[in-house]
Amino acid sequence: MQPKLIIHGGAGSSLKGKGAGTIRQSLYRVLETVYSLLSAGASARAAAVLGCQLLEDDPHFNAGTGSVLQSDGQIRMSAALMDGAAQRFSGVINVSRLQHPIDLAQALQSSTDRVLSDQGAAELLRELQLPIYDPLIESRLQEWLQERRGNFSHAAAGVVVEPELAVETSARTGTIGIVALDQQGHLAAGTSTGGKGFERIGRVSDSAMPAGNYATAEAAVSCTGIGEDIIDECLATRIIIRVSDGLSLEAAFERSFSEAYQRQRDFGAIGIDATGAIAWGKTSEVLLAAYHDGEQMGDTLEMTEDPQTACR
Repeated sequence: MQPKLIIHGGAGSSLKGKGAGTIRQSLYRVLETVYSLLSAGASARAAAVLGCQLLEDDPHFNAGTGSVLQSDGQIRMSAALMDGAAQRFSGVINVSRLQHPIDLAQALQSSTDRVLSDQGAAELLRELQLPIYDPLIESRLQEWLQERRGNFSHAAAGVVVEPELAVETSARTGTIGIVALDQQGHLAAGTSTGGKGFERIGRVSDSAMPAGNYATAEAAVSCTGIGEDIIDECLATRIIIRVSDGLSLEAAFERSFSEAYQRQRDFGAIGIDATGAIAWGKTSEVLLAAYHDGEQMGDTLEMTEDPQTACR
């Protein structure tokens, strides 16, 4: 089967200045590397893990290096991985001091306890003997310091924080995600995030829940945006259940996002089904996503209508 791949780096308001071009380059570099792996016969799960690792390493995005700071000035990250062929979910919640949170989610795929929170995730980090790593970057620290001076007036940090890539403040959210279809026709989804930024200590992201990251043999979906909105809609799972019940992936996205828009939700999602159809949708102004359909690459950065869904 022809492999398919779609990735995202967050959702929010329109990028300003050089933002779109810079983000497009970052997304396309990841697409090229991960699609080459899929073309060489790698599994969808391996592709999802590699894609998350690469995006976690890119400081433009709110995951891994470049993660936002919570209200107490600490970085706590969450990630999830779901293998559609096995229909197996694993994840970590509010983990610190590592480079790739997705590595812990991958390790938990073979565990009888597959979702761990902060203390358990920290113990797993030690068991795996992964090196201690500080994901803080200077621009995120300055962002937090500025918000502290304003008594944390914003509900969330920026998708991207560098001045030349800044987003408008009306919808500032960020997460990274990968959805892949491999040559065997298997699907997988991976999602990783630094959280909203400035949030209450202990807040749990949708990224480590089936609401934000889900995959079966029929379809796979990764979400981004306001986590509470994604949880309220149970978005990833809702889309996939609709596909399992007979809707096309495109129709499942259209119905789910139409409903969400009426309820004034703020998020985006990407997905692939077992036929190889690629879909994306958003209620936010922009979705930072890019795809490889086996013949060419494309992206969603110029999609400005609200809401909007599309399928290839």
